[in-house]
Amino acid sequence: MAEYLKGLIKQKDDIEIEIQAWFDILKSQGDVGMDAALVDAEGFPRNDIDIVQVRTARNKIICLQNDHKSLMKQIENGLVEFHSQNAGKKAAPTPIASQQTSTDAQMQPFAAIDLISRESPAEKAGLKIGDVLVQFGSVSKRNFTGMATIANVVQHSKDKTVNVTVIRDEQRVSISLVPRQWEGRGLLGCNIVPL
Repeated sequence: MAEYLKGLIKQKDDIEIEIQAWFDILKSQGDVGMDAALVDAEGFPRNDIDIVQVRTARNKIICLQNDHKSLMKQIENGLVEFHSQNAGKKAAPTPIASQQTSTDAQMQPFAAIDLISRESPAEKAGLKIGDVLVQFGSVSKRNFTGMATIANVVQHSKDKTVNVTVIRDEQRVSISLVPRQWEGRGLLGCNIVPL
């Protein structure tokens, strides 16, 4: 199971690198991003960009993001199964409600939130001071090596949703966080400290 998970994580890393490469192509075309119009005010194709290249890059990014999302689900399910095997329990399909409770014991905390700025992306997503992180995108206790691990996910996820799982009042809470520019410092507006 460990080798299987390592393979999935390697695939995930490769996809993230490929997504970044396609985003770099969009930046090279005048930073058109995913939403900028490809026609001018009169409805003619823009002549300042390579429209075929932009459309290809956008298509590839969407496909790769879908693959990434699917892979993250596989990794999450694999981690749950891996931890349950290590705990000497047989992994068996369970209803979602009881699966969430049993996962609490298996997902180990690695960092906590000790400060949240007002009107920040973190506050708007619903994070609270005292929340204990058990998952931050692809980061978990297993692969957390320091704050740079989280910073890397944040930088690669600018303006994209990051699935965050925290323990709050002994309950597992799932949060969708979108790192982005705002009036304050950083892309999150919160301070995370390792445990």
